[in-house]
Order: sequence, then C-alpha cells, then structure tokens
Amino acid sequence: MIPTDKKIKLVKIYFYVCDHYYNEWKYLCERFSNNNRPEFSDQEVITIYLYAMHLEYRLKVKHIHEFASEYLRDWFPKLPSYEAFTNRINRLCEVFRVLSETVLTEFIPKDCNQGISLIASMPVITCSGKRISKVAKEITDKGFSSTKGIYYHGLKLHGLGFYHKGHLPHPEQLLFTKAS
Repeated sequence: MIPTDKKIKLVKIYFYVCDHYYNEWKYLCERFSNNNRPEFSDQEVITIYLYAMHLEYRLKVKHIHEFASEYLRDWFPKLPSYEAFTNRINRLCEVFRVLSETVLTEFIPKDCNQGISLIASMPVITCSGKRISKVAKEITDKGFSSTKGIYYHGLKLHGLGFYHKGHLPHPEQLLFTKAS
C-alpha cells in the first residue's frame, strides 16, 4: 500500500508528464504503425519510471518494473511484461533527453546565481588502462586522469552548472566526451 502523500505525488507526476507529452514530447516518439495507440501509454511508462526513481530510489529498470508490478498494479492494470517495459523505455530515450533538459531549466532554485557558471570534469572509468576495454567501444577510449594519476578506458563527464551558494552547482548542461 502506498501512503497518501506518495499517491498525490504520483498523480502530480502523471499530470506533469501528460501536459508536456501532449505539448511537445509526442512528436519525439511518434509511431507510424498499426500499434500507434498501445493499451499502456507512453505517459504511463514515463510516470512509473520517474516515480520509482525519484520517490522510491529504484535505479535499475528491473527494480522499477518489480516495484510497479507489486505496488502500482491497481493504478496501472495494463502494465506489460518486463521485456516489453524495457523496450518501451528504450524507445523513449529521446523523450528522456528532452525531459532532463526541461526539468533542469524549469526547476532552477531561486537562490542560484545564473550569471556565474562553474565547470568541472570527471572520468567515467569502464576499466583500468592495463586492460582492453570491452564495454561501449564506440564511445570509449584510453585517457589519463591527472587527479587520480591513472590511465583508464572510459569517458569524461563535463558538467556546467549555475553557482548555488552553500550547495552543489545546479546543472546547466552535461556532456560526455571520449577519455582522450
């Protein structure tokens, strides 16, 4: 059973998703097939994903689906199988990209200084430099981390953020590049 305050948050997330979906996101995942109106809508997939990650701290798709199947079945009776749910999330990747941009711009804290931006980079290590990378070979390569003093295979994450006194900077833009 879900507490009442979390039920209200679920409904708020659903309305937020529906509002943006009908205004902008539906064009990013439009279907040109006989299955252009599935029983389980894209809005429901996005809502479950956001709710489970944000309020239930479920970070893996398998755990999100298990949670939805166990606790949200009354709210979403047409919840598909795990495989179908995963495929739907993967097909909505462009929507999630635009969603992250929208959330970052809509929910900037009031005390953020938008006139001052800070930048930082960090390595995303997939394996040590002594080994040959077998993960995501198309987007990773060998690089050197001067702060850690090691060679590694992976990516670099670059973050640009607005200055927020006493807090971490509020993300303005994120970018992945090859480690080299």
